[in-house]
Amino acid sequence: MNNMNQDNGMQKRMLIMTLVVFVFFIAYEFLVLKPQQEEKLKQQEIAKQQNQNAAPDVASTTDAMVQSAPNEANMDKSINALSSKAVGKADIITTIKTAKSIIEIDKLGRVAQVTLTDRIYKDGEGHEIKLFDVDQLRPLEVRFANADINNKAFQANYTSTVSTVDASKSAQKFVLTQNIDDLVLTKEFTVYPDGHYDLDVKSSKKEQFFITNGFRPNVLADMYADHGVYVKLNDGTMELTSDEDLDKVKSYTGIKFVSNFDRYYATVIYNFEKSLQISLMPDNSKNPQAFAHALGEISFSGYMGPKNFNDLKALNPELTDVIEYGWFTFIAKPMFTFLQFLHSYIGNWGWTIVFLTIIIKLVLYPLSYKGMVSMQKLKDLAPKMKEIQTKYKDDKQKQSMHMMELYKKHGANPMGGCLPLILQIPVFFAIYRVLLNSIELKGAEWILWIHDLAEMDPYYVLPILMGVSMFVQQKITPNTMQDETQKKIFQMLPIIFTFFFLWFPAGLTLYWFTNNLFTIAQQYSINKIFERQRAAKK
Repeated sequence: MNNMNQDNGMQKRMLIMTLVVFVFFIAYEFLVLKPQQEEKLKQQEIAKQQNQNAAPDVASTTDAMVQSAPNEANMDKSINALSSKAVGKADIITTIKTAKSIIEIDKLGRVAQVTLTDRIYKDGEGHEIKLFDVDQLRPLEVRFANADINNKAFQANYTSTVSTVDASKSAQKFVLTQNIDDLVLTKEFTVYPDGHYDLDVKSSKKEQFFITNGFRPNVLADMYADHGVYVKLNDGTMELTSDEDLDKVKSYTGIKFVSNFDRYYATVIYNFEKSLQISLMPDNSKNPQAFAHALGEISFSGYMGPKNFNDLKALNPELTDVIEYGWFTFIAKPMFTFLQFLHSYIGNWGWTIVFLTIIIKLVLYPLSYKGMVSMQKLKDLAPKMKEIQTKYKDDKQKQSMHMMELYKKHGANPMGGCLPLILQIPVFFAIYRVLLNSIELKGAEWILWIHDLAEMDPYYVLPILMGVSMFVQQKITPNTMQDETQKKIFQMLPIIFTFFFLWFPAGLTLYWFTNNLFTIAQQYSINKIFERQRAAKK
């Protein structure tokens, strides 16, 4: 620090930087990512329409036998033959009913569709949610490395031991069989009431083949949350490949699970006893498609449905990692666990968010209190700071020295006001990701007009209240800024935030509004304490 202006300027810059981070974060998603996402989805729809009339490309597979670890060139050739033919009801050979879904298997042994039957999973028109588009890469599709076998596989229909399976109350088994000349491929299923399955795939000959968990569910792929492929390696590390971000084949060994997912739903295959070898291949839009390698046989379990934390945990605690919280997962995941704990007692997700916010404010209160006190002290010292600035305007070294003496004498910290706010940024982003990715909030009501905390407030009441509370908070918070431009920027922030929060999920807006209310209460109480102290000194 060379002078008073540097000290005071540093505080201002840090405060502005903190708020700019919030504004940039919100503005970037709304003004940049959303238009990009809309354009990408538009291009995908065009590509789908073009592909719907195309025959399956099965002629480009490799002629040579691919070993257990094929190179990228061979992998590219062997799995590029993907059928985009829409499957009609006449093509369904087995229909499976579980407690929460209906799974349809087509004549090529693939999952043609999964329909969620739980009442909370409805689309915008009130219809049951279906996870897959009819022309996308379907789960459990098999591709052979041998081109001749692969061509014939697309012409040979599977047979099933049963046409209907009722696994709604107990686990059920059935077998799919495909005869390809003198090669027999079997898929032995065990389906459970919760919708997950165990699968053993065997070839009568030791042929190299690949089996996919399909393209991700296409229910809600928006600008707010990641969507693509998520893998977990044996060492516990996670790697995300987002849609439209894969330029070439990417291969992994030692994989515990691979998940193709959108915001709320996923199709997952996993094996926690014997790890999988996985390759990701880009489609025409550079979206990742996952294929598991097999030489003669492969066994794994699978799940297709909502990324509900408790449902995934019941299958295996490690599967909760399917829910992706971004950079702040280390904070977000335990925070969601605590959120669920509160909900188990409160019973309503809206009030759970309110209580979580209060608890976070109480935990961070010592930090917030110090910051607020520091701002009050700086406000009281403003006249003396101005005197030093005027007196030593030609001697920056003495100016800085006397400023530091003033701070030390009165216990003021020029960074104290903004440091607590900076330290709370990870907490906000973690909560943002938790509320954004938690399907538990889907269809969760709060009060009167809020019927879905995962959707925007239809009447914009919460965003407006949030903006008003931010304005009030700004008015009662001490402001030591001298620069008029900086003051005007701060005065505009409530309007800017209100505008962006109009389209945010109601659950997130509720958190921010509640946070503002308690910040106002804290600031008001501290202001009163200082007023009494000033009155006592007179």
